Amino acid sequence: MADTESGTGLPASLEVAWGLRERPAKGPRPGLSLDRIVDTAVWIAATEGLGAVSMGRVAKELGVSTMSLYRYVGAKGELYVLMVEAAVGAPPEGPPSGTGWRECLAWWARAQRAVFRRNLWVLRIPTSGPPIGPNSLAWMEAALAGLDGTGLREEEKLSVLMLVGGYVRNESVLTSDLEAGMRASGVGPDESLRRYAAALGALADAERHPAIARLLRSGVFEHGDEGDIEFDFGLDRVLDGIEVLVESRR
Repeated sequence: MADTESGTGLPASLEVAWGLRERPAKGPRPGLSLDRIVDTAVWIAATEGLGAVSMGRVAKELGVSTMSLYRYVGAKGELYVLMVEAAVGAPPEGPPSGTGWRECLAWWARAQRAVFRRNLWVLRIPTSGPPIGPNSLAWMEAALAGLDGTGLREEEKLSVLMLVGGYVRNESVLTSDLEAGMRASGVGPDESLRRYAAALGALADAERHPAIARLLRSGVFEHGDEGDIEFDFGLDRVLDGIEVLVESRR
């Protein structure tokens, strides 16, 4: 439950993460702690998927009663926030001082994508509110600081952050889903594209779907995406749009 005395409005577990209150004293079960609870939940999510995470399952792995966890974490939603904090961590060292805003945002986007790729389960956690944990705010600070000197208004900087972050998250979810589908079918990327092209060729009529027919004739489906070409293409287009806004402010 939220603490009404501290003024933050945060649940007790998040205030512990911020260092604003003492960690709960150890109960009758030796070794039980907020860190162990979060680490166990992250391990379950990483090995079995987010759907396997529940207070009961975490308690079972730790060999304690479910109710004993509530001395440390008030609700499953709080646990999710703490899991993201643990998995995402603080942002890596950014570009050197004086680096342009575009390079800073590109670094930030790629660093976020790398975190998602290492922790795909994070993408399955519903976005229920703005970032509030210490690591999440550190990522937010890094992105906003990269926009210093652009002339953008503060609300515009926040909108840019949401735009770039949304692109990274959406691309990461799509890539994750496609890769999961290929693993389930046992088909590699090149073969998957070949089969899709064959299906399009059989279904798309040249008169009704002339644009698709031209696409097929171009050979675009003959080889899979090499490296991060598609991600970089989309990121560059997003940054191009932001650059138009930045230039208008100058």
